[in-house]
Amino acid sequence: MPPAAGLRVGFTATKKIGNAVKRNRARRRLRAAVDDVLKGADATGADLVVVARQGTIERPYADLKSDLTAALRRFGIVK
Repeated sequence: MPPAAGLRVGFTATKKIGNAVKRNRARRRLRAAVDDVLKGADATGADLVVVARQGTIERPYADLKSDLTAALRRFGIVK
């Protein structure tokens, strides 16, 4: 379910992250961060792929959100 109309978001985590439990946890954390960042944003007409990295599980949630916000601003998806 996309957070904004017309915006599609995909999530991926490779086996480098760890076993299935760790990969799923990383994807869940990223999905929640994207939902929080794009909540109320007028982001339409984009396809995003969010890739989990090694530190995704241990990184504080607030830092994940700020990193994601900075990246989306850089690409002009959020203001």
